Amino acid sequence: MKKLLCFTLLLYLNFTHSQNPNDIYNIIEAVSAERIQNNIQTLVNFGTRNTFSDTISETRGIGAARRWIKKKFETISNKCDECLEVFYQKDFVTKEGNKRVPHDAWIVNVVAIQRGTKYPNRYVIMSGDIDSRASNTMNFTIDAPGANDNASGMAGTIEAARVLSKYKFESSIVYVGLSGEEQGLFGGAGLAKYAKDNNWDIIGILNNDMIGNIKGVDGVIDNRSFRIFSEPVPPTETERQRKLRRFYGGEVDGISRQLARYVHKNTKIYMPEMNPMMVYRLDRFGRGGHHRPFNDLGYPGIRIMETHENYTQQHQDIREENGIKYGDVIEHVNFGYAKKLTSVNAINLASLAWAPPAPKEVAIGGVVEPSVKFKWNKVEGAKGYKIYWRDTTSPTWDYCRYVVDVSEFTLDGIVIDNYFFGIAAIGDNGFESPVVFPNKLMR
Repeated sequence: MKKLLCFTLLLYLNFTHSQNPNDIYNIIEAVSAERIQNNIQTLVNFGTRNTFSDTISETRGIGAARRWIKKKFETISNKCDECLEVFYQKDFVTKEGNKRVPHDAWIVNVVAIQRGTKYPNRYVIMSGDIDSRASNTMNFTIDAPGANDNASGMAGTIEAARVLSKYKFESSIVYVGLSGEEQGLFGGAGLAKYAKDNNWDIIGILNNDMIGNIKGVDGVIDNRSFRIFSEPVPPTETERQRKLRRFYGGEVDGISRQLARYVHKNTKIYMPEMNPMMVYRLDRFGRGGHHRPFNDLGYPGIRIMETHENYTQQHQDIREENGIKYGDVIEHVNFGYAKKLTSVNAINLASLAWAPPAPKEVAIGGVVEPSVKFKWNKVEGAKGYKIYWRDTTSPTWDYCRYVVDVSEFTLDGIVIDNYFFGIAAIGDNGFESPVVFPNKLMR
């Protein structure tokens, strides 16, 4: 019953005070499967987008691809009164010490920033990868269409920019095509460092890598589920923070895990036909994605992707062997499914960018008491706060209590030992920040 009441309250807050009661649903409806298909086809038509492929040709290679992506962002910007700041961000990599680098080259990302009206230095980022590869990532001349990996994520990012550019947000949204993913996550590392050097306050990174396949190598066909990968705690935590976790909990409550829960919850509310699957792992087993360089610097970031992968269509030369057709070609991409996952991204970008900042400090107390006490810093633009709690074995925030404009509260009748807790800020428009796990103790 408590879980149901919390869910009902969340619906009430969002629908009663939202930017516009239909904005989130309008965003979902505006995402076009046809546009995504056309963009994937254009990216495939460049033949290969290997990071070290041709940069001079206008029709083949990564140079032509990134110029086309930049032009797409600029065209979107032209239609929204130049609302996007579009530029290249680049870093130079060399063969020395990099076994997947065949020759020295610039790693060039294409960035488009939709500047926030109230918090221009707070950013939520959606990324897709520009580059593709064949069986041998060092072969930068052979065809590598990369339709699903990762033209699908890049096309989704462009489409999200088109849809969300029609709205204004309090925080900034960044749409980015990252390069060098297949050779060592170079593009993500470069942009993460750029963000750190420019003091970006990053709310979260939604990394989209393969969002178009619905038929797995095991034969399962599923166009409704998707995975959300997130690491448990930041690798930048201090030794003191690690020791405190041993006694007070929080081993599955880092900032990236809270971002994953946020996306999971929003999807269940606004797109109930979808089945988001939170995976308690940085990425697939032993593998990596472009959210990781951001995680490495202490930023919250997750990977959003299909549930059922087909390994005959990843990192493969186009060929047929023993009746199996190998290669990442466009015939394997389901554009309706790519539309759904693009919509998942778009509504979460919007919700995060419309929400107030999360409290920076959340203190908790209640040892050997029949109640739990909280104290947090007030947030500019917050009308109220939501106190969340859950069973220690539950993956989601299941219970909540909404409180009006206060900075401390006591939950009577709740024993601190039996639950985990967190606080989120709620704006006048009804949108809420990610949950903040307590980071201080009080007596």
